[in-house]
Amino acid sequence: MVGALVVLVVVVVLGSAVARLYNGLVARRNGYRNAYSQIDVQLRRRHDLIPNLVEATRAYLKHERETLDAVVQARAQAEGAARGAAAAPGDAGAMQRLAGAEGALSGALARLVAVAEAYPDLKANGSVAQLFEELASTENRVAFARQAYNDAVMEYNVGRESFPASALAGTFGFTEAAPYESASETERAPVRVAL
Repeated sequence: MVGALVVLVVVVVLGSAVARLYNGLVARRNGYRNAYSQIDVQLRRRHDLIPNLVEATRAYLKHERETLDAVVQARAQAEGAARGAAAAPGDAGAMQRLAGAEGALSGALARLVAVAEAYPDLKANGSVAQLFEELASTENRVAFARQAYNDAVMEYNVGRESFPASALAGTFGFTEAAPYESASETERAPVRVAL
């Protein structure tokens, strides 16, 4: 009888420990998914600003159609990559595609800003200046959201890789989460707006 009671206590203690480990991993996974949703909100805001910016600058930049088309195309690719990353936050391939597409969009926007600076009438236009200011503000928000997401991913990965959770993480399907990193230092710099 005492032996059965000892076995029961051991089973309850081990079960409780496994449940705590499992619940801790679930909480951390939900934490980085929630952090990614903040990136998603800011990327949507950024993507929504771009058509307004293109339309507002179109009249001034009649001879710069290629620049405007590049921004529109880069936006479409970034939106697709963002949808893929939102469906699988933490997936390494989705995060790499997102970083590449957002980097291309940042490059296209930087070219638009450079071209816009050559047009004094455009620089003086209040609504265009406001759109560029909103874009710059959104770039900062994306950077802050990306940092929060990467911190949450790091916390999840450390928890997943720490013993004894590491012994059970694979069994329960907790795979490594990928951070959201830019492909190069130039992509990490926010779009500079100086109208």
